[in-house]
Amino acid sequence: MSNAGHVASLMTHEVAVLEASAVPARFLVVDDHPLFREAIQLAVLVAYPEAKIVEATSIAGARAVIGSEGPFDLVLLDLTMPGTRGFEGLLELRTHHPKLPVVIVSALDDPQIIHQGMTYGAAGFIPKSVRKGELADAIQTVMNGCVYLPKDYEPPQAQPQNSGQSSFTTRLGTLTPQQLRVLMMLRQGKLNKQIAYELDVGETTVKAHVSEILRKLNVASRTQAVIEAQKIDFDAASLPQRDTEKPSGSR
Repeated sequence: MSNAGHVASLMTHEVAVLEASAVPARFLVVDDHPLFREAIQLAVLVAYPEAKIVEATSIAGARAVIGSEGPFDLVLLDLTMPGTRGFEGLLELRTHHPKLPVVIVSALDDPQIIHQGMTYGAAGFIPKSVRKGELADAIQTVMNGCVYLPKDYEPPQAQPQNSGQSSFTTRLGTLTPQQLRVLMMLRQGKLNKQIAYELDVGETTVKAHVSEILRKLNVASRTQAVIEAQKIDFDAASLPQRDTEKPSGSR
């Protein structure tokens, strides 16, 4: 066998070994609606037939699953679930698992919400109204390292009244992961002692975090910090709701 033929044979063997040892992609679907969980799973399997798919119906459940069954290659997250307000779920996952890509799959496809979701670190935004084939393509797009946005999406025009939101988003981005965790707990009305217990740190450490949060958000009190933090919410009641409809991919 010639040298060229030998090299080609070795390369073919190495590719075969790599393919044989390839680990199936792992996905976490976080949605409280069983029909949509099923539709998302079917789309994932279209794109990745050997994929390992795990489900969670809440953010708390998602964090538990990540801890017990992770790591995952991608999280597919619904925004509107019991016990979660606005972008709270996205921020919690991004805070605790900053290297884990999270794609929003939601019926709330208002351009402002899409824009905010991307600003808060989502790896993409997929409307629940898309068909199974398009959902599968979108998942592949993100898995290939690209950002997916709806085809008809146009970034919202900057408005003077939105300047406060933009400023808050910038300030929020200066918080460390631990400071963001503390801010989320402040939103829930927890005291320093409770926060310290949950984070397994001393109350002095919590007080230091709170002081830094106040400084970075440019507010004077915990109450003002909580009021500012409400900006991560959105007015879901004013937007079209399709969570109760049958997924389009299952028609």
